[in-house]
Amino acid sequence: MKKLSDKITFKHGTTVNNRMVQSPMLTSSGVNGANSEDTLKYWQARNNSAGMMITEYHYVSPAGGPALTWANDRTQLAAYDDKFLPGLTKLAETMKANGNKAILQIAHTGREANWRAHLGLPVYGPTSANYPFLPYGVQALTTEEVEQVVKDFGAATKRAIESGFDGVEIHGANHYLIQQFFSSFSNKRDDKWGEFSAFPLAVANEVASVVKKYAPKDFILGYRISPEEINPDNIGYTWHESTKLVDELTNQVDFDYIHLSLPNYNAKPNDSDKTFAELFQPVIGEGTKLIIVGNVMSQDAAEDAVKYTDLVAVGRAQLIDANFAKKVVSGQGDKIITEMSDEEEIAQKLTPGLREVLDQKTKMQNFGKMLKNLDYSKAIKVDA
Repeated sequence: MKKLSDKITFKHGTTVNNRMVQSPMLTSSGVNGANSEDTLKYWQARNNSAGMMITEYHYVSPAGGPALTWANDRTQLAAYDDKFLPGLTKLAETMKANGNKAILQIAHTGREANWRAHLGLPVYGPTSANYPFLPYGVQALTTEEVEQVVKDFGAATKRAIESGFDGVEIHGANHYLIQQFFSSFSNKRDDKWGEFSAFPLAVANEVASVVKKYAPKDFILGYRISPEEINPDNIGYTWHESTKLVDELTNQVDFDYIHLSLPNYNAKPNDSDKTFAELFQPVIGEGTKLIIVGNVMSQDAAEDAVKYTDLVAVGRAQLIDANFAKKVVSGQGDKIITEMSDEEEIAQKLTPGLREVLDQKTKMQNFGKMLKNLDYSKAIKVDA
């Protein structure tokens, strides 16, 4: 019987101390893409809890972010240049200080790079479009630019290796660029990148080749995916397509794990009685571990979630209580902090940016209103 306290060894040899994972979450703490003292304090408070921790998404190209930004001095973090190496090294050292494993998540935000639009800079995606849900236009990447982004993922991976991270996670979920290329809603290209699986596979193979060339043998390689993209008025893809993509990915690249981004850990698609975890398990490849995330807020939920998977990722609960994973692993679920206050936000070492976000969410109850507060008067519209 699986226990949250079990040590887990990935196929390339790295062993993590328990089955708990801290999910990647934006800290709103960067300074022009570099991490800050607030970033490090946030991780100092959390580095003794989950056996494996995944950073927030770091953008790999200059035009690959920032996304979801609330102030000039609190941005998404970056890994697109060697100038970020000192900060990445400090981050890796901080996260690993208590013997748990640190993973750098790498991404290109594509059409979600809203801060660029706020500054009047072009925002890129697979296809030129003026989406009704965005107050700015999206410009299609050229064939050469797509190829450069693929190389950028590889270069960011090399920086992760050089800065001492234990692995990288390719962010192919949450409507960012890799998912945009995989979606029939956002990818209308007529070149080779119009094949929906072409870009995810190219990125995965580029990252894997860098890992093989430069990384230690036990370096961890993971891939995060949203199992479906179903919107009220369109369908980008369903689990039928995404399981095929994962099958292709794991046949071409020797992944240590696949990470499913879910609203609830036991979520099911509309056309199946099986959970997404159960549907993906057969296609992830022999020896590849499965990570699921979604609404794990208590010890009971964590113990139930592990029935479906190899590792359980936790997001919000780990924000509220920096030692959530440590407590559930040791059976101290009754000691978990479940409510936030101004005092707890400070005690849990939430960054000023995160505190502002949480306060705004509480007051407005609408995340979209915060984004609308940005000034997009300089934003570029495109001929789609």
